Amino acid sequence: MKMEGESNILKKNLTEWRFSQYPKYILLPIDENHEQSRDVIKNVVFSEVPPRPLEHNIRLVCFSEDSLTHILDMDPEIANREEFAEFIAGKKLPYGALPVAHRYGGHQFGMWVGQLGDGRAHILGEYVNRNGERWQVQLKGSGQTPYSRVHDGRAVLRACIREMVASEACHALGIPTTRSVGVVVSDESVLRDEFYSGNPHRERAAVLLRAAPSWFRFGSLEVLARGGELPVLSRLCDFVIKEHFPEIQLSDENRFIRLFSEVAHRTLDLVAKWQGVGFTHGLLNTDNMSLLGLTMDFGPFGFVDSYDGGFVANCSDGEGRYAHAKQPDIVLWNVGQLAAALKPLLNSSQQVHMTHILRTLDTYCKNKILEIFRMKIGLKEERWGDEQLVEKLLDMMQQTGADFTVTFRQLAELEPSEMVNETNLDTKWSLKRLSSHSSWGCWLDQYRERLDKEAAEANSLGLFEDERRRRMLSVNPVYVPRNWLMHEAILDADKNDFRKLRFLIDVLRRPFEVNAEADKLGFSSQPPQWAYALKISCSS
Repeated sequence: MKMEGESNILKKNLTEWRFSQYPKYILLPIDENHEQSRDVIKNVVFSEVPPRPLEHNIRLVCFSEDSLTHILDMDPEIANREEFAEFIAGKKLPYGALPVAHRYGGHQFGMWVGQLGDGRAHILGEYVNRNGERWQVQLKGSGQTPYSRVHDGRAVLRACIREMVASEACHALGIPTTRSVGVVVSDESVLRDEFYSGNPHRERAAVLLRAAPSWFRFGSLEVLARGGELPVLSRLCDFVIKEHFPEIQLSDENRFIRLFSEVAHRTLDLVAKWQGVGFTHGLLNTDNMSLLGLTMDFGPFGFVDSYDGGFVANCSDGEGRYAHAKQPDIVLWNVGQLAAALKPLLNSSQQVHMTHILRTLDTYCKNKILEIFRMKIGLKEERWGDEQLVEKLLDMMQQTGADFTVTFRQLAELEPSEMVNETNLDTKWSLKRLSSHSSWGCWLDQYRERLDKEAAEANSLGLFEDERRRRMLSVNPVYVPRNWLMHEAILDADKNDFRKLRFLIDVLRRPFEVNAEADKLGFSSQPPQWAYALKISCSS
């Protein structure tokens, strides 16, 4: 909804709206030879390449009103114009566009795989909004680039919808993330083997318009370090510092150490927030790790339903490398690869300093995760025994199959004294399941004792209970983008019925608020049995 006074600021057509005439990325090496293959590209950060527009009956699938108004300064009415769909499809580029694809590498499933790069994405340009924020606007699924591997540079509708829903939901949940603006689909089809089973089938091609302050990732530095392109590596690091970490002085000889520390701690803050909402990325390769600590490249992600630390979102991850409970360790490993990429820029004493920082990160990450779970159960102060209290709760949830999201929400909706009475749990389906555990009564006594200690210091049990409930309701959502909800919306969208999808996006914009219509549709009820058999892959 537009705020009063915004109508004169927000642009209602693409003639009024334009990119910055001088995007900052032109200060970095750009390969302008469109004929080069990815195997011979060296000493550049980007390649200049135009998108290949979608054709054949373009339809706007959905859009984010928040992204339009607060990131791009566009009036939501612009979404009703044909030119907006053409913009997302890559057919109509606003004034000032300079399309480039980014070159990077990465470790995938723990193995260095060499140079990768944007194989189907184009950064169109940069936009500086009314708040002075600079955003890089990118198309995903917009055709081949010099970094395309064996595919056609396209994305399929299901993948674009999933990223659209997840990125906007993460933003509403308070998780740092890249943002989605809108999705279009066409009648153009592409061949995909969704589950790598040897049975490819035709799917409809789509394009996602998304935005981020930067699309740089760990792999942006890794590819330069691995290739011995140290002058470009140093130049890129200085660029990242100047544009995104202004608190670090370029004249500081320890600037690269400070950059590493900032990126590492932002990244661990991020994974702690993932753990707190049950988000499982599914493909935590180093090329999917943002240098700004943003959630990026949503693919085979999932939000945990029945709690299971071994939950694997990606059906291609047969060994469970990227299981939910393993995410902190994997992220720490990825941070170690970032350290290795920066090592060539450091002298011997700085390398020792880097080693000292690395040794502190595991404890930092565990403390951040515990801090978030302490908030989830309504505790404000740090006390001995909190870790065991949280671990026991998660263990009981796993053994009983209690729902991750709903359990924490329902813990907030009742006073601890009310949870003893089974009658009070009749309307709390996940808590009722949890209460079947033999240790439930013991855990509840410990929880009440822990709350009483804080209440005693607050000198008012009633006020403390109100505050506990308020705190818990503000951090424990009612709704998350469950795979089954997205699956149903995708099935309808493939038939050009976008109502379920648009309603889902609207509900997830306010995940902490009860929505009566969503509850009637089962958004916060126990997922249907078939939902637990859904498989998601990274094929898109």
